[in-house]
Amino acid sequence: MNALTPSTRAALEEMLQNTARSVPSEYVPIFLAIPSGNQAGQTVGHLHLDFFTFLKQSLTTSPIAGVHIEPHRVLLDGSRPALLSQTMRALADRMRQRGFIPGWRNEEFAFIDAQGHALFQVERAAFRTFGFKSMASHINGFTEHGQIWLGRRSENKQIDPGKLDNLSAGGISADETPWVCASRELWEEAGVPKAIASEIQPAGRIEMRRPTPPLGFHAESLFVYDLVLPSNLLPTNRDGEVAGFIAVSYAEAAARILADEFTADAALVTADFILRRSII
Repeated sequence: MNALTPSTRAALEEMLQNTARSVPSEYVPIFLAIPSGNQAGQTVGHLHLDFFTFLKQSLTTSPIAGVHIEPHRVLLDGSRPALLSQTMRALADRMRQRGFIPGWRNEEFAFIDAQGHALFQVERAAFRTFGFKSMASHINGFTEHGQIWLGRRSENKQIDPGKLDNLSAGGISADETPWVCASRELWEEAGVPKAIASEIQPAGRIEMRRPTPPLGFHAESLFVYDLVLPSNLLPTNRDGEVAGFIAVSYAEAAARILADEFTADAALVTADFILRRSII
């Protein structure tokens, strides 16, 4: 049964209306200055005051070229992406040594500006510490019989261990497209062959922004895809990041969202899917 009660529908709709929260006052902007051209520069991230205080002290005794601490913001010198990436790697390493960037992955994300240009690359675990906007692909896997497949994250995951997630989801690495990421994650996390993964249907994008403990700020563009799974395909994890899978009705998935069983990102993606496909 995939009909939603009016109260459940209203709760899901309200959730999706509040995906991008305002930046709290205890975060200071990270501003990228453009040395020449017609651009005036832009805010690229947000740093908690505790991190800001540490950087202010650290950079006074050991400066990093291209990074300046002003009274109410961090100022980065704009330069070629390769040089700016070097600056950001040095800054991230400084924060890592102090213990402010847990879960280091040795994998880089790219920061993409509003015009679609990659301004720099840096370790993916640093994105939440600095409040840089990242990108991720999320895939809603469902059956023709009205069930949606959900993955349960491994207890060993650094973020949201044991929480429910989409069939597959993952951050988009530097130099990777959303579609390529979706196909890769479908195989790694759910064992979906490329022939089936190629049938994913783009279903929109969700912008989400929220503070995350301890002191980080999570900003991300979620690229959403839908995929019908054959009845004889049982998702099987291959990379150790998913403990198992369950197939539930849309109504049950909605109930689990409202019971806070999902990761924040997957809750939004699943709520969007349910509202698009459930019976009014």
